[in-house]
Amino acid sequence: MFENIPLEHGLIVSAILFCLGLIGLVVRRDLLFILMSLEVMMNSAALAFIVAGSAHTTVTKKVIHGQQILIHAADGQAMYIMIIALAAAEAAIGLALLLQLYRRFHTIDIDAASEMHG
Repeated sequence: MFENIPLEHGLIVSAILFCLGLIGLVVRRDLLFILMSLEVMMNSAALAFIVAGSAHTTVTKKVIHGQQILIHAADGQAMYIMIIALAAAEAAIGLALLLQLYRRFHTIDIDAASEMHG
């Protein structure tokens, strides 16, 4: 019924998203935009796992109650869940650092963090 997205197209979109996140990471000095760029980069990696997992999946045929059922391997989806968990942890720690930076220096510019003393 539905056709799969070709592997090349999915990986090209993932590479474009990763490059956009990398450019945002390098160019911007605002901590909030840096965190958003990291999220875009992680989502592009998750997209690459999903696309590669769907392209290189193994299909097992089983017959249950007289009906043939196809079972797909879920390797890409498992990696996607791990990346989403990592992104949630990164967002929590990053936003905590953002709040501390704003409370101390009243700015979210990353250059102000070089003045922090531990």
